[in-house]
Amino acid sequence: MDINHIQELIRLVSKSKIAEFILKEGDFELVIRNQTQTETNTGPSIVAFPPPVATMPTSVPTLPPLPPMATPAPAQAAPAPASEPPAPEAAPASNLIPIKSPMVGTFYRSPGPDKPPFVKVGDIVDVGTKVCIIEAMKLFNEIESEVKGKIAKVLVEDASPVEYDQPLFLVEPL
Repeated sequence: MDINHIQELIRLVSKSKIAEFILKEGDFELVIRNQTQTETNTGPSIVAFPPPVATMPTSVPTLPPLPPMATPAPAQAAPAPASEPPAPEAAPASNLIPIKSPMVGTFYRSPGPDKPPFVKVGDIVDVGTKVCIIEAMKLFNEIESEVKGKIAKVLVEDASPVEYDQPLFLVEPL
């Protein structure tokens, strides 16, 4: 039922002496009530009962997911996607272990803008060594290494958005 049909029904009910009009079509129910002369408002009142959510048609189109590097400045966005895909593919062949992001957020290599990075290529890390920070919803989460080894490659630019389970570093096991 479209809005024009509903408006026409309202006009007809308001002109008639009908106290209440109920229309049912499948799971849809429309109730139009005429108010009495003693009430403050004049004209009909409307109560519409839409069908339950489970029975509503699913005609809403779904949108494709946004690319992971959509929010940084263009200068930062261009190099990161080009370097990310080849690195995870090279990891199993070269025996490197990735340190992956445990959440969605913004990747930071250092604890502050004027501070040195937590780790650099060539640094030795133990299990539990802080390697970066990921900001998610204004909370800064320190990410620790889950492997012992040498940092072979940093896969993400500083201040770039990261996805869940995205490789951040490649570690050569010791």
